[in-house]
Amino acid sequence: MKNKKIIIIGAGLLQVPAIQIAQEMGLYTIVFDYNKDAHGMKIADLPMVVSTRDVDGSVRAARDLSKQMEINGVITVGTDASTTVAAVANALGLPGNRFEDAYAASNKIRMRERFKKNNVPQPNFFPVWNYEETIEAFRHLNKPVVLKPADNMGARGVMKVENESDILAAFNRAKSSSPSGEVIIEEYMDGPELSIDMLIYDNEIYVTGVADRIIEYPPFFIETGHIMPSALDKEKIEDAIKVMKDGIKALNLKIGAAKGDIKVTKNGAMVGEIAARLSGGFMSAYTYPLSTGVNLIKNAIEIALGNPPSDLKQKWNKVSVEKAFLPGTGIIESIDGIEKAKNINGIKEVFIKTKVGDILVPPTNNLDKAGNVIAVGNTRDEAIAIANKAIDSVHFRLTDEKNLTMEEIKRLAQEKLASKFNLSYLFRYSTDEETGLSNYTFCPNIIHEEKPIKLETTIFNTHVAQPIIIDTIHNLKEAIDGIMDIREYYQITMDVASSCEVLAILNDFNDEELFELSIKIIKEHKRGIIMLNGNNSEEVLMHRAKESQRNGACVVGIDLSYCYDINLIEKNKIFIKSEKELNNLRKSLDIPLIIKGLSNDKDIENMFNKNINSLYFSNNNKYLLKGIKKVSDTINKIALNLHGSRHKMQINMLAESPRYGSDLFKYFMLGANAVCITEESFIATVSKGRKGLEYMIYSNKEELEKMMKVFGKSELKYDSDIIYKN
Repeated sequence: MKNKKIIIIGAGLLQVPAIQIAQEMGLYTIVFDYNKDAHGMKIADLPMVVSTRDVDGSVRAARDLSKQMEINGVITVGTDASTTVAAVANALGLPGNRFEDAYAASNKIRMRERFKKNNVPQPNFFPVWNYEETIEAFRHLNKPVVLKPADNMGARGVMKVENESDILAAFNRAKSSSPSGEVIIEEYMDGPELSIDMLIYDNEIYVTGVADRIIEYPPFFIETGHIMPSALDKEKIEDAIKVMKDGIKALNLKIGAAKGDIKVTKNGAMVGEIAARLSGGFMSAYTYPLSTGVNLIKNAIEIALGNPPSDLKQKWNKVSVEKAFLPGTGIIESIDGIEKAKNINGIKEVFIKTKVGDILVPPTNNLDKAGNVIAVGNTRDEAIAIANKAIDSVHFRLTDEKNLTMEEIKRLAQEKLASKFNLSYLFRYSTDEETGLSNYTFCPNIIHEEKPIKLETTIFNTHVAQPIIIDTIHNLKEAIDGIMDIREYYQITMDVASSCEVLAILNDFNDEELFELSIKIIKEHKRGIIMLNGNNSEEVLMHRAKESQRNGACVVGIDLSYCYDINLIEKNKIFIKSEKELNNLRKSLDIPLIIKGLSNDKDIENMFNKNINSLYFSNNNKYLLKGIKKVSDTINKIALNLHGSRHKMQINMLAESPRYGSDLFKYFMLGANAVCITEESFIATVSKGRKGLEYMIYSNKEELEKMMKVFGKSELKYDSDIIYKN
């Protein structure tokens, strides 16, 4: 195997064992995934940023590679990328199935049509495109039925329906989960379900694992675990194996792996589905090897390279169990007991997929799990008991406010701030006077392929889960007086920003004590921004900026908004800044410098000329001058100029947004690189403290993802095609 090279499609948690095993075999691993930060990309010999769903892109990348080196095989494990594997194999002349056969094993409609043609036992079904067709099909099928997207995995969009009144909701769920929009409706198969892995080589089909699947949470189909080997009668297992082999032949799968979900009904075994790959759900990589001593993935890799499987002989007979963490609903406040669970005798792996700050929802698909444990024992009862003990050892502490909403957060904040007459602006219905966003209209692009949504990015050399920054309102000191200690407010802001992986700004408000507090809190987290009031001498600003850098701030900002305060100018209490001063400050720092409060085109051009390329545009209520240019207009003009002139300078534009959600999406489409949320952040923190701010951040994430899905955006980047000025 030495010096041979294999392409592995996918770099997620379930593909990591395949990458590691290939490397242990002496293979050079080339890994394709759209997420450059995925687990497998970090250990691959050659990571390549290519989506597993991008068949054409994967083929182009593979062909380009084949001109530089010899590629010996291509494989995937545990993810629905068999069409991509087949296309690459066909293009490079590698061992693999025909593309049309792999496609039939990926599309449930094509699959069912082949099974029907070859008399493979399965439920009655209809492909449907719209609601009317679905209702008509429902009336011709035995009840209950199941609606599914034709081309997705992980039980996304799958729902059991008993009554005609529920068809519309189920159809919409399935339709929205299908990249192609294809939906299938079929009769529900009652009975236990088996998960079966098989390998195929040289007209021989090898059975490599039969497990009992545990499916719960109706009307959805959530696999809460599986147990290897199955406890069903031998005759029923043999019937299921025969049906799956018939299904493999009907799909014309000639080489590689096959994973089947087989239902054992009162009328015999029937096919749920068969995929042209090894199973996910930790079966092929963990429970089967632990149960039998057979390295299944190694044998699958050998087949992908054109060789027969070398060692499928069972070494021992043990029982292995995979079980999911499903701790309930709410915001995760803490996770304890992980190490305790790992130290339990018989526990082989503990996977935690969530973190503090994540919102847990009632599961509707197999991605809604908080984690998994893998256990092994000498008997079925022993293995199940070990898995249950590990599940019970890990404690997810959740907020008890399961019905938390932004409306409730605002109501409570309004009650707390009722005596603050200068804060009425926080609860106004519209913020268009400050932002100018109402002057911009969406032009939706709703006919498009589903794209993988990526909110994660890097801002100021810091990884963030979404490109937002938590900022304070301009009159925080007066607003919070008597409501909450400002020290507590700043601590909550930075703690939540760190746990939710976003950035936060702490303002010094030209107060030495507040500056020292900000420094202390920033030092603990190393991911905050200190915003200095610019109405100070160059000497004071230089000292504070360097102190901020020394204590771990990732950015220093200078707020020049005070320049709009005519009263200060009249009282000679204002320090006007020159280009030279700001440039000296920039040169003295090793971290980025943000300038906040600019609006004039000449000021902006001067900053760019001095290589100060991070600007924060804010329509500050306190200093708002009548007729001042709106943030939305300023950002859009700069973005248009940059894209029109092919400017090579990297510009970071930050926009202040009083609100979260769709307003933020507009800013990103207009050209902003990050958006600073002010008023909603304050309202959430004052209302519910840490929980309120966490909820606001994750609600914003959900809103942005919805907007991106509607407009076909995979990343939050400037796009003049979907937004225009009235």
